[in-house]
Formats: sequence, structure tokens, C-alpha cells
Amino acid sequence: MTLPLRVAVVGAGPAGIYASDILTKNDPDVTVDIYDRLPTPYGLIRYGVAPDHPRIKQIIVALHRVMENPRITFTGNVHVGVDIKMDELRQFYDAIVFATGAERDRPMEIPGIDLPRSYGGADFVAFYDSHPDRPQNWDLSDATSVAVIGVGNVGLDVARMLARTADELLYTEIPQHVYDVLKDSAVTDVHMFARRGPAQAKFTPVELRELDHSPNVQVVVSPEGMEFDEASETELTHHKSLRMVVDVLSGWAMRDPEDGPHRRIHIHFLENPVEVLGTVDTGVTGLRTEHQELTGDGNVRGTGEFTDWPVQAVYRCVGYRSEAIDDLPFDDRRMVLPNTAGRVLDIDGAPLPGVYATGWVKRGPVGLIGHTKSDAAETVANLLADAPNLPQAPQRDRDAARDLLHSKGLPVTDFDGWDRLEDHERGLGSAVGRERIKLISRGEMTEVARILARNG
Repeated sequence: MTLPLRVAVVGAGPAGIYASDILTKNDPDVTVDIYDRLPTPYGLIRYGVAPDHPRIKQIIVALHRVMENPRITFTGNVHVGVDIKMDELRQFYDAIVFATGAERDRPMEIPGIDLPRSYGGADFVAFYDSHPDRPQNWDLSDATSVAVIGVGNVGLDVARMLARTADELLYTEIPQHVYDVLKDSAVTDVHMFARRGPAQAKFTPVELRELDHSPNVQVVVSPEGMEFDEASETELTHHKSLRMVVDVLSGWAMRDPEDGPHRRIHIHFLENPVEVLGTVDTGVTGLRTEHQELTGDGNVRGTGEFTDWPVQAVYRCVGYRSEAIDDLPFDDRRMVLPNTAGRVLDIDGAPLPGVYATGWVKRGPVGLIGHTKSDAAETVANLLADAPNLPQAPQRDRDAARDLLHSKGLPVTDFDGWDRLEDHERGLGSAVGRERIKLISRGEMTEVARILARNG
């Protein structure tokens, strides 16, 4: 008789939770334990979405319902590969699904990129979202003009957060130290640079319009970059949302910057950053770009015309990357777990029995929530197809893995602890007329999450 399937999911962001949900819906006997290195669930929804995006954060409501399933458990504060090794996990689980996401900046190899005041966009996101494992100090008082390289979703968020005033963000969950840094900001102009043209933009009309919602911010598009080739016109004909994006950009390109106390976001298309200017002593003093021209097929090439932009800080937003996981192979070029349709491969290209991947660590940091669901469905379908032939874990007790973690003295958290932490953060916010104030310290979050469990 085949025993009920036991699965560990590593990563409690949307990818891991969707995979757990699909597993329990397709196998009435499976039990799933979700692990995360943070004491909290929800991954980039909590630590990668800008605080002025409450609509996106409402996804948490649906994820919470999934996590209430009695066949799904959450264990936080556990770094798989460090606190518990793969060989140990295999003692308790028939299959392990990695959904560890991507939260670090992809490297950008141009001269000067490592100068002082040249930052990764993901690092700034981690600051304003108060990630407990990342530096919580930032200085915006020493730059009036800044450059943002890249106009994807992260670039839009970073530019908007740099341009909005601190008082505008008081309604959000930002803690006091983030407010203080934004309040002290000297930024007046944010310059965004895109290597390709407006018809190759990847954001949606809603995301784009959010740049211009603040009464204290004006968006100005450089007319010189508003160029279209044959491939661009074809794209505009077939994609209504892209046409809406271009219409918004065209309207902004027709207006001039206004004098006044407000800040400005300048968008420059067809400008490829080739060098960050400055010295180790001065830090960033400028950004050099090469003007591009469309080649007729949606691609671009350099023209040999260069412009030096006088900026005092640079934020590179050219994509996220995943991190390698101890005891597993890693594709250093694509920065993902090597896999075929979610089946993780060994160094010889053969599937590792019982090891799977889903989400960004499977496919790279592309796609939205809808892609994450379909991605998880593919991985789970292959896992369930493999299940009859997977080696069965020797220890079947649902509490055995947690008992091992406790024996190691790890301060693990659970989903009831998350509910306690959420109530605590909402209480902090309610006291000052806000929805929530996010805690910063991993230790403080863990203490709040565990206190009733310890005393109850």
C-alpha cells in the first residue's frame, strides 16, 4: 500500500503557496510543510512590493486562506541548506519543491558601476520594505539628481519611491526610520533610462500612470526617444495595453517641465548606459549613455552618440537573480536551479529524484502572479506523475521534522505566530491612525510570533 505523500516546499512566497494549494487540491491525502528562512510568510509580497501598492498586497488575503488548510503547515526562521540539510529533509519528505524566488540584484558590468552611491535597486527595495536581513540605513541627503537604469516594474517602483515625499507615504506601513530617510531626501529629479524604445516597454498602463498620481511629482518624457519602427507599429496594432502605454507616454512627452517645488521623473528611451562617471573619492558624478536606434525588428544598435548626465547617484534595476542553494546544482549563467519543467537536474542533466522547482528560481525573474500559478501547476503535475516511483521517506510522523529543528535550538515560527505578528503590527498602526506599521528586527518579529506559543 502506498503511503500518503509527504512534501516539503521551501519558500513561502506566492510560488510556494500556490504549489502547496495545487498539491492539496489534486491529492486528497498529501500533507505539505512550507519552510522559509524568514520568520514570516509571503516573500516578495511583503518584502518586494512598494508600500504604496496596497492593491497588490491584497493578494495576501487569498494566500492566507490557502495557509489555513490543515494539511499545510508553515515553519519560519529555517534556512534550508544551512539550518537543515537536504539529506536531513529527505528523511521526512518524499519530495521537496524549491520556491526560493529571486531577491538579489543581477550584476551589471559597465565601468564605474561599483562606485560609491551606485546602488542595486533590490537593495533600495529591501530598505524601504524593511527586510530584516538587509541594511536598514540609507542616505538620500547627498544627491539632487539620480539615475534609475531600467524601466521595468522594479525601476518604476524605485523611481516613484525616490520622487514621492515622505508625508505622502505616511498612510502606508513604512516604519519611522524609512520615513525619516525619505523626509531628509534632497532628490529633485529622477532620470530613468531605457535601452530600447517605448513600444518595447514591459510595464502596464496602470503601473505607468501610478508615476504621475502624486501632486508633488511631474513625469516628463524626452521626445527624442519616442521613436517607432516597423516592428513597433506591429506590436502597437496587436496589443491594446501597449497602445495605451504609448498614448500615456506620448501625452507626457508633449508637456514641458514646470517650475515649482515639486519633483520630476524624466523618462529617456533609446539611451543605453555605458559608464558610471566619478571616482572612489567623489562617488558618482554622472552617467554616460549611448543613443540607440531601432533596427526595424524590435532590436536596437548604438549610434556612437554619447551623452553625460549630471547625476549624483545611480540605481540599477536590471532584474533580480536567484541564489544558489547548498547541496544542489545551480545554473550560474541563468541564475536558476537547472530543471526541465520543474524537475531539478543533476550536473549530468538527469532529474534528481524527488527534487523540484517552481517560480522564479525555476524560470528566472519574469512574469506576474498569473505566470506563477501556471508555473506551479506544471511542476506539481510532474511531481504527482513521479510520485508512485519516488523513494519514500523513512520518517512519516508530521511532527518529526519540527522536533529535529527544536532539538537544534532553532527559534522557529508557525502560522499562528504570523497571525499574532500581523495583529501586533496592525495595533502599532492603529495607535497612530494607520493600517499597519511593519516591524524591522528579525528578533523582534520572532519574539512577537512566539510569545503566546511559549506562554500559552
